[in-house]
Amino acid sequence: MATRKKKADETGTEAEETAAKKKAKRPAAKKAAAKKKSATKRKGSASLATVEVSADEEEEATPRGKGPHYLVVVESPAKAKTIKKYLGTGYTVKASVGHVKDLPKSKIGVDVEHDFQPEYQVIKGKEKVLNELKKAAKAVDKVYLATDPDREGEAIAWHIFEELGHKDSYRVLFNEITKKAIQEAIAQPRHLNQESYDSQQTRRILDRLVGYQISPLLWKKIRRGLSAGRVQSVAVRLICEREDEIKAFLPQEYWTLDALLEGASGPPPFKAKLSKIDGKKVELKDRETTDALVAELQGAEFTVAKVDRRERRRNAPAPFITSKLQQEAANRLHFTAKKTMTLAQRLYEGIPMGEEGQTALITYMRTDSTRLSDDAVKQVREFIGNQYGGDFLPEEPVSYRSKKNAQDAHEAIRPVSLEYPPERVRPFFEQMGEQDMFRLYELIWNRFVACQMKPAVYDQTSADIAAGRATFRASGSTLKFAGYLRVYGAGLTPEEEAEKEKAKAAGDEATDSDEATGELPPLNDGDKLRLQKLLNEQHFTQPPPRFSEATLVKELEERGIGRPSTYAAILSTIQDKKYVEKLEGRFRPTDLGVMTNEMLVKHFPKEMAVAFTADLEEKLDQISEGGASWKAVLHDFYGPFKETLEKAEAEMRDVKREEIKTRHPVREVRQPAGHQVREDGPLPGLLELPRLQEHQGLQAGRGRQNRHRGGGDHGREVRELRQAHGHQAGPLRALPGVLWLPGLQDLQAHLHRRELSGVQAGLPHRAPQRPGEDLLRL
Repeated sequence: MATRKKKADETGTEAEETAAKKKAKRPAAKKAAAKKKSATKRKGSASLATVEVSADEEEEATPRGKGPHYLVVVESPAKAKTIKKYLGTGYTVKASVGHVKDLPKSKIGVDVEHDFQPEYQVIKGKEKVLNELKKAAKAVDKVYLATDPDREGEAIAWHIFEELGHKDSYRVLFNEITKKAIQEAIAQPRHLNQESYDSQQTRRILDRLVGYQISPLLWKKIRRGLSAGRVQSVAVRLICEREDEIKAFLPQEYWTLDALLEGASGPPPFKAKLSKIDGKKVELKDRETTDALVAELQGAEFTVAKVDRRERRRNAPAPFITSKLQQEAANRLHFTAKKTMTLAQRLYEGIPMGEEGQTALITYMRTDSTRLSDDAVKQVREFIGNQYGGDFLPEEPVSYRSKKNAQDAHEAIRPVSLEYPPERVRPFFEQMGEQDMFRLYELIWNRFVACQMKPAVYDQTSADIAAGRATFRASGSTLKFAGYLRVYGAGLTPEEEAEKEKAKAAGDEATDSDEATGELPPLNDGDKLRLQKLLNEQHFTQPPPRFSEATLVKELEERGIGRPSTYAAILSTIQDKKYVEKLEGRFRPTDLGVMTNEMLVKHFPKEMAVAFTADLEEKLDQISEGGASWKAVLHDFYGPFKETLEKAEAEMRDVKREEIKTRHPVREVRQPAGHQVREDGPLPGLLELPRLQEHQGLQAGRGRQNRHRGGGDHGREVRELRQAHGHQAGPLRALPGVLWLPGLQDLQAHLHRRELSGVQAGLPHRAPQRPGEDLLRL
């Protein structure tokens, strides 16, 4: 792609100036024709070169005078402010403030009959932004599209390029906002990546096809305002299935037996756990068996049978990828995934740092690669040597293996410069009142430094102790060399936490850790030990734990559902839609979530399958790598999906039209259409059943005036609500978000309770939520 040359003589002659003015005043029809001619036709990554610009337009776009000659477009104003200081006076940096085009909200916006062509529109409110970008583009030689280095950023770059129509437009990519990275990216511009854009576009179309066709079905059959998502609904399914496991779980009794022993050297005593009986793994299932063993061991001789001493190394964890950052921030800082990503975004875009101005502090925060640049590794190794000494520095740099299908173009999340240690930047965060942002930066800093340090080393001692036909095991360890723990504390990693929960649920507490029995005294083979006490304790196996934010992200990642850029949005959406709620930091499904999930799983078994969703993610990866056609992927998906959708429309249970009969009077619930009595419970058949004395008070005050249909304020309100939605008088029905009452003279005939079976309802009867109220749900 050739770069236009400036005029040799910028001043020109009078004749040239006159000619230029005439061209500037060419007819509107000619301008429109030229604009139409410049429409983009994307064909592969070379599509930037296919944009045609008329000679008149090219002259108009040529920079005049001493103005800026290059336009750099990024997403956010904060990012623009940070980049500007590295580029000098020849550059204008502007922000698109996110996406500028998207599928329309008012319709599906995908032409299924013509190879799924998307009907993109300029997002409402972005016209002004685009006009400013177009105006700036006309005054420059080149346009650099510097949106985020992922598929979403690629889509934003494509849409900006299509709207600006500037023939000398380039894509620039950088993983960190530093002077070196920005200048290198500008010096090595690229073409837009067609495959990456197609992958993002396919994801967007898939989500639209699913969301805009299943959601109306849920509105029609269950309640207005519900939504189904290709990925979010599968996440809700995981939470519902875990809840089913918990409800179906039957606790099993088991017992443990510990011996409190004292060595030849005297106190303090140490604890040993019973591990084997007659050489086999022990299982104590009841008190009788345990008490009999205790009686048997009271007179036994306890002797050290074998002592094993060795060094145990604990390696440093890998630098952060997006999912691990979300998990660690949840475990250590108690941040939600959404909060973590919001703060990380600001750290990436930059914060005000006094005389240094707006400064970025971390690399791009949406990544699934653990790769580190050679420069970053070199800098951190120098830092470790200077700060902690050579004993903490491995002979060779530590490398980490990324997971399968990782987009290795990105680095791991790390500080952009080791010139900004946490203590140096803390005052700037304090000035901003952003203590949580500082804590997240400190976590990222410590993890990065730790990942290139030596392992922690423990002296571990394990002793098998014989007592009759029983064998006890005592384990203890002491920290010999801190290694990376000098920087990154000894908290459990998400993997270790998951293993611990799994072991606890299974009743296998002996696997918790080597330190479970405490520090041991000096022991040798054959030593005689004195029994102080036998400690027997009853336990019950535990159901699998509900998902926390950390463990749900881990589950999504391991099952291949979603990508780094989507985890936080998934968790936020399923809570915002009231499909799940978080209690004591753990997710559980709401009644609404349970019912919606049951219907989706029943009628869309393929689309709701975890394996199917993961397979689609792999196909999106293949598209981005040029290994699959985006149109073929959509055709393969949509044919079977359309058949399933048509079948579901005919067969799905119509919850909204099911009648509820109660034996108690029902108080009118004056709620505007579209709202529920309870936010989190909102099945359409929610009823309020007041206590009898409340009902009597209601009837005494209003009974007479309401005994005829439509009488009084209450009757008028009910009538107006009915008429607004086209419903006439009839049996009590559950409609979206409001109770529609028939004429009150009919009420007593309809208000006798009909018990609903668990199969029909799928929901438990709830306890009263407030004094004087019972709740009955469909």
